[in-house]
Amino acid sequence: MKIICIGRNYTDHAKELNNPMPTEPVFFIKPETALLRNNEPFYLPDFSNEIHYELELVVKIKKVGKHIEKEFAGRYYDEIGLGIDFTARDIQDELKKKGLPWEKAKAFDFSAPICSIFINKNELDLKNINFKLKLNDNIVQNGNSNEMIFDFDDIISYVSKFITLKIGDLIYTGTPAGVGKVKIDDNLKCYLNNELLLDFYVR
Repeated sequence: MKIICIGRNYTDHAKELNNPMPTEPVFFIKPETALLRNNEPFYLPDFSNEIHYELELVVKIKKVGKHIEKEFAGRYYDEIGLGIDFTARDIQDELKKKGLPWEKAKAFDFSAPICSIFINKNELDLKNINFKLKLNDNIVQNGNSNEMIFDFDDIISYVSKFITLKIGDLIYTGTPAGVGKVKIDDNLKCYLNNELLLDFYVR
């Protein structure tokens, strides 16, 4: 399986990082080794002094597909969950200045915490999913799927033009504004429509 991450998919987040608004989805890949499961602690890596959290809605792909038309994209997923795209912001900033790929800042081991429980999309209003991140019990990110520049079906259709989607692939669909740095002993709690799906510590 693979992890496909969408960047700059919320206007306010793009603005807070001084990034231009995308005209088509921006995506990159994390390997399976980036996954952090079962609310295991996240250990700060020694190669960065600025690891940022980015809470995201996550789509789980249920069937193989390529060149998927948007009108059929809904057939390729049933479940929505939450994940965090940890980013070594100091490294990413240097890579961006040099015009280099982001993988070193994005794809490192355990940089993609993922929830254990996913919610069936039939239980959700896909255009009105609230999600939030509490850092040490303070809300730091509060987003809604209606704020996405490219919705779930847009993303699936676009990515599948370039990459075959396979069963179990995860698509992290972008983060709202409010990203920030984590430090040792921080506790991160992530909620989808007020249901707690992720709860782990930084070590």
